[in-house]
Amino acid sequence: MATSTIDRRVSSATTAVGLVLAGLVVGTWLAVHIGAIFLVDWTATWLWLAAPVVVALQCWLSVGLFIVAHDAMHGSLAPQRPWLNRAIGCFCVFIYAGFSYDKLYENHHAHHRNAGTADDPDFDIDHSRSFWPWYFKFFRHYFGWREFGMLTVAVVMYLLILRERFPTMLVFWALPALLSSVQLFYFGTYRPHRVDDIPFGDRHRARSNDLSHFASLLTCFHFGYHYEHHDAPSVPWWKLPAQRRSTINREYPEVGNG
Repeated sequence: MATSTIDRRVSSATTAVGLVLAGLVVGTWLAVHIGAIFLVDWTATWLWLAAPVVVALQCWLSVGLFIVAHDAMHGSLAPQRPWLNRAIGCFCVFIYAGFSYDKLYENHHAHHRNAGTADDPDFDIDHSRSFWPWYFKFFRHYFGWREFGMLTVAVVMYLLILRERFPTMLVFWALPALLSSVQLFYFGTYRPHRVDDIPFGDRHRARSNDLSHFASLLTCFHFGYHYEHHDAPSVPWWKLPAQRRSTINREYPEVGNG
């Protein structure tokens, strides 16, 4: 069988898996969003015991929305269908917080070109060791007047529709979105790119979180395996654990053979 045929089959299989996983993330996010805000009667006291679990789940799924969009930015979600790749990316960042996919795309690729430098839009050269000052700069950079206007329109629409149920929108959409931004920043930007006493080894200026497969999935959909992402940006999020093992085996062969 020709190598090109095998490559096409592998690429098609990877696309199919990526699209199924993206569908699960987006579909579950929408189901929780609609159910928690519009359908569940949270006036029942016992249901409020479940509210923190729902918020935590929606926070994690919101991280997932961004990771799906992130794969779209690198063309790894549906590489054979660029229009579908972009459409899914646009939809994910829009329902996440009204973000502009084009702005995120431009900034993210600038981050890859200039990681950990003054020209990196995701890096704070003045607070390269400090979490909160760096996070607030990061937040202000991405949440501008456009995003503020989009969310204001959404809030007004929800207020008119929900009326007395409006606080559920704040609890089950606004709060998870805000918490997920902190989660994404901490595990996907701050920890991998912060400056510490050990210098970076190469131009990627990135390190990977030393977490198990399960912990990596829970924290940031494997985006914390960040060196591997910078070294091979076309690898989709769900293949990063294998990419991480390959890197460890390459650098420390005695570990892989032990």
